[in-house]
Amino acid sequence: MVDLVIDTDESCLIGRIANVDTDRAIIISESSEIIQELTVFDLVAIAGNSPSEYLVGIIEKVKRSIGSPHPVENPDGENEDGDDSVEFQAYSIDHDIIQVALIGTFWEIIGDKRKIFKRGAQYFPKVEKKAFIIKKSSLEKLMSAVDNDTPEEIKLILGNYGNTNSRAVANGDKLFQRHAALLGSTGSGKSWTVASLLEQAAKLKYNNIVLYDLHGEYKTLSESYNKSENPSIADYFKIASPSNLDDANSIYVPHWLLNKEEMLSLLLDRSDSNAPNQSARFTHHVRELKSEYISKNGINQLADCLTVDAPIPYSIESLIDRLIADDEGMKSGAGSKEIKGDWNGKLTRFISRLRTKIDDKRNCFLFSSKPEHDHYDWLASYACKILKSDTSSHGIKIIDFSEVPSDIMPIVIGVLTRFLYNIQFWREESERTPIAFVCDEAHIYLPTADTSDAETKISLSIFEKIAKEGRKYGVSLLVVSQRPSDVSRTILSQCNNIISLRLSNYRDQQVVSRLMPDSLSSLTSILPILDTGEAIVLGDSVLLPSRIKLHVPKLKPDSATRAFWNEWGTLEAREDSITNAVESLRRQSRKR
Repeated sequence: MVDLVIDTDESCLIGRIANVDTDRAIIISESSEIIQELTVFDLVAIAGNSPSEYLVGIIEKVKRSIGSPHPVENPDGENEDGDDSVEFQAYSIDHDIIQVALIGTFWEIIGDKRKIFKRGAQYFPKVEKKAFIIKKSSLEKLMSAVDNDTPEEIKLILGNYGNTNSRAVANGDKLFQRHAALLGSTGSGKSWTVASLLEQAAKLKYNNIVLYDLHGEYKTLSESYNKSENPSIADYFKIASPSNLDDANSIYVPHWLLNKEEMLSLLLDRSDSNAPNQSARFTHHVRELKSEYISKNGINQLADCLTVDAPIPYSIESLIDRLIADDEGMKSGAGSKEIKGDWNGKLTRFISRLRTKIDDKRNCFLFSSKPEHDHYDWLASYACKILKSDTSSHGIKIIDFSEVPSDIMPIVIGVLTRFLYNIQFWREESERTPIAFVCDEAHIYLPTADTSDAETKISLSIFEKIAKEGRKYGVSLLVVSQRPSDVSRTILSQCNNIISLRLSNYRDQQVVSRLMPDSLSSLTSILPILDTGEAIVLGDSVLLPSRIKLHVPKLKPDSATRAFWNEWGTLEAREDSITNAVESLRRQSRKR
């Protein structure tokens, strides 16, 4: 006996096709009982051109007939019930109506193959064809067929479909090749989803992922902080702060790694009438200092190609000395009388702003570099520390930015990303190991163009470049945010895979709706009622857009929602704890 996936028994019959659009179909129910079993997101099988072929659709609307007069169409195209669907208006007098979006084609048998599912309707369904509900037993068989269509070596298990035991499988290649967005309100399960994805990536021998952790919540995935019995999956680094300058896992971003525009965005007041002079002298002296460095160290191969943006070490104190010399400089005037030099008094504010940045201990990762950082070979070892992927280290690198001042955080993240992207760009094509950047809390440093300031725009530009061009060089983005409406439209538009958890805000829902294909945009209406850890997944990496229950990770991030009512009754706010917090505030570090 042939084991069929689609059950065409009379008990599964919904009705017949009454209307067909380019991406939707209207079914008129033939059973007053079956419509009571249907709900949004259920799957429907529509008979195709052969007995073993079916078009698969997803239910968007179910409407029960109420025997009311025919609704009158308003000038704006909406009927009295608020439905903008002409089909619903035309059939709502005497019939139960089901509207479905067409999402794929399924063959029980095609040639010498069995149980094949392909995304997209191969043709439009024909009027009067029968439509059947895909019940739980058939659904599990269908999902298994979808699962089998993805090669085993690139399967990425996201969770389970609804309340079934069928695995929700994504194509790992396609998920990262074409960028992805993980969106959801606070407390919806984003951090756990990220950890779950990383756990599966960690099983690959040479995985290469850099996670930007803005709150220090993912350190539990590393060896230093893992308190569970499960093995660690990541290496942990932290941007250097006054209290951890000498720690082995401290990461510096030396000032000379910033290009001219990045450095000037930190120091230059564009409204200052002397801004052009300040920019010109800064550029001149930095180029000179870098040229002197390569001459002093005999790096002759760089002499003819040196630019002001080249990542060559130079002393920040030497730069200040030369700027002061300009600012206080004199020159010979008429009658050999000394007069103010060309730059005299024009650099004072610029020097003051630079000195303020240097003296701010929170910026020690920029200006308090160690002597070995000025060695010519240090930069290569620095890049290897983050990008290396071998059997002696974890390919997943977590970089903790939690103690970086918020006003310069976008630039610091942008500088580090630009440097790593450029390394990938200049590697031999045959030797490039793909790398993915996981951008947690992306709305903070990847904002929309109309809300970003000059400093943030510089950081934003490198991520937008990666979103548009990174695929060619094996660089991918996983954008994680609780406010998609505040994230760059350019970046989100390039994310061809969407994992959307619960979203309560209407503006955020609209953004997700615009990212979805037109045929599925109505599914965003379910976003506000998703349970924690439940998501809508669609895009190039999944054959079947679905509502799934995501897997819980073995190593959980330190991001659990606090039990306010319970802890107010059990947890004392001790004086010594508050005193220690005040000291940490002064030290700008939680390390005692």
